[in-house]
Amino acid sequence: MRFDERFIEELKARLRPSDIIGRTVKLKRQGREFVGLSPFSKEKSPSFFVNDDKGFFHDFSSGKHGDVITFLQETERLSFVEAVSRLAGEAGMQLPAEDPQAAEREQKRQGLADWMDLAQKWFAANLHRNVGKAAREYLEKRGLPEDQWERFGLGYAPNDREGLKQALVQRGARPGDLVEAGLLIAPEGGGQPYDRFRDRLIFPILDARGRIVSFGGRAMNPDDRAKYLNGPETSLFHKGATLYGLPEARRILGAESRGEQGIIVVEGYMDVIACHRAGLPAVAPMGTALTEEQMAVLWRVSSEPVLSFDGDAAGLRAAYRSIERALPLLKPGKSFRFALLEGGQDPDDILRDRGAPALRQAMAETRSFAEVLFRREVEAEPLDTPERKAGLKGRLRQAANAVQDKDLAEQYRRDLFDRFDALFPRQPQRPQTQGGRPGPGGRWRGPPPLQGQTAEGAQAMQALFRSVEPIAAALAHGALDDPERLDDHMEAVARYGFGDPALDGLAQEMVRLRFSGRTLDSAALRRHLAQSGHDAMLREVEKAAAKSGAPFLATDKPLGEARTRWSQAFDALTRAAALDEALASAKSEAHKAFDTSAFALVKAERDALRRAIKTGTIWEDSASS
Repeated sequence: MRFDERFIEELKARLRPSDIIGRTVKLKRQGREFVGLSPFSKEKSPSFFVNDDKGFFHDFSSGKHGDVITFLQETERLSFVEAVSRLAGEAGMQLPAEDPQAAEREQKRQGLADWMDLAQKWFAANLHRNVGKAAREYLEKRGLPEDQWERFGLGYAPNDREGLKQALVQRGARPGDLVEAGLLIAPEGGGQPYDRFRDRLIFPILDARGRIVSFGGRAMNPDDRAKYLNGPETSLFHKGATLYGLPEARRILGAESRGEQGIIVVEGYMDVIACHRAGLPAVAPMGTALTEEQMAVLWRVSSEPVLSFDGDAAGLRAAYRSIERALPLLKPGKSFRFALLEGGQDPDDILRDRGAPALRQAMAETRSFAEVLFRREVEAEPLDTPERKAGLKGRLRQAANAVQDKDLAEQYRRDLFDRFDALFPRQPQRPQTQGGRPGPGGRWRGPPPLQGQTAEGAQAMQALFRSVEPIAAALAHGALDDPERLDDHMEAVARYGFGDPALDGLAQEMVRLRFSGRTLDSAALRRHLAQSGHDAMLREVEKAAAKSGAPFLATDKPLGEARTRWSQAFDALTRAAALDEALASAKSEAHKAFDTSAFALVKAERDALRRAIKTGTIWEDSASS
């Protein structure tokens, strides 16, 4: 009996591996996984892992890996049909009836699959022949060494209308079958079929079970109209349900099953290959936006796949299109995160220029679905009038309503409206001067607003979407590491923050917590802030503080010394802010008689402090004071 792939996938979707495997192996939950002693080898320390989200087991002691069907085959010596039949009964699924026509179609598909395998071998051989010289030079230029070509099944299709056709016909293939497999093109007006791929670097496309179902080709001629060309829809290949690189991504996930790494979606073949070389489980759609079928495949592998896009305008537009399609499909335990790569580089660029650790770090810096959704709606139009602010709120409500799961839709409404309230806070404004520091009049003002934005909106937008000043980030980071540092500076932090208006909301929430009497340690404080909508800012603080060179962040410093140096740096910053206030006050109408020489002295002291803060010599000054 044969089972089509949809039946097998539905069967596995209805069963939890931990339930089935737990009858044989005593499992204990460990984070998002289950762990137990290997059923395949004798061991004292557990190295057998089961992951329900990813639908597989992995045994580090024996190297065995697979799904629930494989487990029954391995442990009970069942055939594939026997294992599927038993599991179907448990899942309440009726076995498909024997269908002579279906069996005939399956036999036909198997014949086509055999020609695909032979085609791949022919393409691979051409890559090493004289005819493949340009393709080899291209791969070397892209930094892909020869020992990796076979791993990814790469090949070359010569610039010959009938090269592949003749090679396979000599092996017994019929041209009609090769047209059906997508390897040849049959002219619409009649005539002899000819090769689909010509003068192209070839990438084999595998289905979820590791079988070649199509090919993708990159043109070697820069004048070719289509830079990338995929095979057509066939009985083997369904473009909207296939993800390039999926079998290798699953293998990497299995090898890393002790970690929390989710599957990553990138934009091209070479990006997938770059990620795999860096040990990252990545896939790519077939040159189009993700389909609902592809999302379902991703969620069977990871509960929260990462969608990677360039951080430029085009990349953001692609991310926003993905949001539109995914929003109605979200469910508890089924969402996405986003990795927005900076500097206009794709994963392949990062691997070549900065190496595997940099690529892994870039893919680890992700943003939540809700955060990027909120950003999309904020950027839809300027927010400089009450009507436009109300329009934003309406769009947020509409986005939340698009989530079909009612409980999750309610959580999205709350999250998005909390972000709206943070963008347009109702709390009293604080002292206003230029440059984001306090001054007379009781208002706070950040850098000048962007065109079409209010100052209030600009401040909030910057707090959400720009990197903070490294020294301000270092002070915030020091307070996050050791919240007790705030206790001797509560009023100053409440008034001046950490010296960058982007951190204002973070500073106010930290002060509020200390005043409330809640004694949160560093980890609990970070969790609270992340849950309160500051998760993006916490990541910005981490990145910016790393550039500051602040000595009180060094892990080898005694706690007392670190606190002293943090306080000295913070005092210098607040002294500069106080001098700003004094200078602004001196210029006001009420102080026209202010002594100009005193003004000059105050200004000189303020400027010296600002230079020390900006250049980082503040650390040297605090060390010697």
